[in-house]
Amino acid sequence: MIAAAPIGDPGHAGPIVTLEDVTRYFPGPPAVNALRGIDLIIERGDYLAIVGPSGSGKSTMLNTLGLLDRPSTGTFLFEGVDVGKLTEDERAALRATAIGFVFQSFHLLPTRSVLENVMLAGTYEGVPRDQREDRARAALERVGLTHRVDFSPAHLSGGERQRVAIARAVSGEPRLLLADEPTGNLDRKNSDSIMQLFADLGADGLTIVMITHDESVAEAAARRVRMHDGELTEIA
Repeated sequence: MIAAAPIGDPGHAGPIVTLEDVTRYFPGPPAVNALRGIDLIIERGDYLAIVGPSGSGKSTMLNTLGLLDRPSTGTFLFEGVDVGKLTEDERAALRATAIGFVFQSFHLLPTRSVLENVMLAGTYEGVPRDQREDRARAALERVGLTHRVDFSPAHLSGGERQRVAIARAVSGEPRLLLADEPTGNLDRKNSDSIMQLFADLGADGLTIVMITHDESVAEAAARRVRMHDGELTEIA
């Protein structure tokens, strides 16, 4: 039974995400079965890596989990809410308040300061400016960048830019953080630093799902699953 509020239930006692026999089919030509009968349970506080090569279905999984795409068949419960029964506006509201996104390419605005970039997350949620600034400063402190608040992204290292992107993603206190190849543009040193930051966020109780093709990066997660040809298997 669908919850009355379209923004999920932070106090939901069950898994944060449940996928049951989820498929995603794109008609051709050529037709693509991007997801094939996916069953997945993500408990609150999980740190999960979804690993696989290009074309394996990882991006479709990310779009599905992030409410950016709908399954063709199957059931997707978010905090007990059947998201397949939500309107587009309700899905957008749930996504804005419950899910944070981190991408490989940072997506920072070069003409805005570090602080302003992080504050943008609150702008999209309709948070008053004074609250946005307080939340942004707290998020930047969380990722160790209080000394860079007035900097332009152009004057930051790759690792620092990704930390700004993570601060932006967590400033709204999401219940689920989705990271798409978060170390793809970083050298090994900065990659290790970002992986440590994710570990720290996970230790604080944030639920994290990371998409990656890099086996060594995936090993940083507490739990791993593998995508291959649209199918998912747990890695022991």
